[in-house]
Amino acid sequence: MKIVVLAGGISTERDVSLVSGMGIYKALKTKGHQVMLLDVFLGYEGEDWESVFEMDRDWAETVGAIREDNPDIEEVKALRPDWKKNFFGPHVLDICRAADIVFMALHGENGENGKIQACFDLSGIRYTGTDHVSSAICMDKGITKDLFRAYDIPTPAGIRFGKDEIPAENPVPYPCIVKACCGGSSVGVMIAQNEQEYEKALAEAFRYDNEVVVEQYINGREFSISVVDGKAYPIIEIAPISGFYDYKNKYQAGATIETCPAQIGEEITRHIMRTAEKAFKALRLHGYARFDLMMDEAENIYLLEANTLPGMTSTSLMPQEAQAIGIGYADLCQLLIDLSLRD
Repeated sequence: MKIVVLAGGISTERDVSLVSGMGIYKALKTKGHQVMLLDVFLGYEGEDWESVFEMDRDWAETVGAIREDNPDIEEVKALRPDWKKNFFGPHVLDICRAADIVFMALHGENGENGKIQACFDLSGIRYTGTDHVSSAICMDKGITKDLFRAYDIPTPAGIRFGKDEIPAENPVPYPCIVKACCGGSSVGVMIAQNEQEYEKALAEAFRYDNEVVVEQYINGREFSISVVDGKAYPIIEIAPISGFYDYKNKYQAGATIETCPAQIGEEITRHIMRTAEKAFKALRLHGYARFDLMMDEAENIYLLEANTLPGMTSTSLMPQEAQAIGIGYADLCQLLIDLSLRD
């Protein structure tokens, strides 16, 4: 099968996407597929693009490790001064049309917000993951919370507002969480303990989006759970060694203790799994997704958000959950393709 692993882009999660893409690319090569790792933004400059799947080349050779700091997106944009006229890099759509399926290893803006999925739908290009509508819904944390409330799915209390409608006073008690409405990988997320920290957190969140979510801080244990083909995978507990589960703790090896299956009781385990499956349906998701959640000391659970293209790096959560039920990394990649081709 000819497969494009599409990664990169110009979101704050560019580095994560590239490393996810590299892992997926190598895994699918072991399955005997003809695979190309392609940066959606930089594309492929060669005029021999029609033969990329037959080339004897390691497409992962230029991908490095995830840096501790957020990537400099302006540097990436400078590589393609014409990008505002066409987001897709040279020959990206041509190569994707020539493939049997595109494995979406993109994260964040344009990767998870449904725009690329909609373009692919119009172009007849098959791809992994959910469709453009549910992608757009889940990318917006405010809309996600609205649907959670509508379907009686527990979520922290909170509000959302734009730059031109900031309340005179913070309506959410301290401590609170402030985050960019359409951010990812905890970029633009801060905990505010007081008014001074709140003002600083708002300024940081508005760097990444024109709308923010301010919500109740849940003091407790953090978990994640994937849902694949409508069925919940084992729960994984996330315990950062210091601070909270921010960009650094998510992607730097050794920064977080991750336990899968999570060491919690059978009853709460079943409750979390049922709630995740219910949320999957409420957000009209297809294929697979991953949910982040908190549990307080009284074992009340609160779903935070849905990730429609979960990370697939060596430290990512969904591969760990799959491994807990005997599904290795390469087999998981193949499964996600098979599910997407079935729909």
